Amino acid sequence: MAAKQPAMSPSDLPVAEVLNRATGPRRTEADELLAMFGEISGEQPVVWAGRIIGFGTFEYRYESGHGGRSPLLAFAPGPTKHTIYLPENFSERWPDLMAKLGNYRASKVCLYLTRLTGVDRSALRTLLEHSLSEARSQAV
Repeated sequence: MAAKQPAMSPSDLPVAEVLNRATGPRRTEADELLAMFGEISGEQPVVWAGRIIGFGTFEYRYESGHGGRSPLLAFAPGPTKHTIYLPENFSERWPDLMAKLGNYRASKVCLYLTRLTGVDRSALRTLLEHSLSEARSQAV
């Protein structure tokens, strides 16, 4: 019996198929995010878990021994919001950037942007650069 692939794995699903889940103005914003993430990472986009567009990959291992693979930078476009995946507790770690960012919601590891309208692109870019640096420093 073949081993089950982890849920967070790269796939060969076309990137355009995931981008097209965003409609109207969000679709254009998804293209903007795609370009920004690619420029910052220097990596080609790959679809992870059937819905996340990831750039690059790194392996991590916690002190507990648990580990896995993850994209260096990633986002998921959607019909109602864009989800950007960032390091744990990013909003507490980089409050100065969050204060400049504009309109958003956040969880422990996700930044939710309903629209890019009103989002400070410079603050977003710096946040992504910090995230990329953090991911690279955690790689095993």
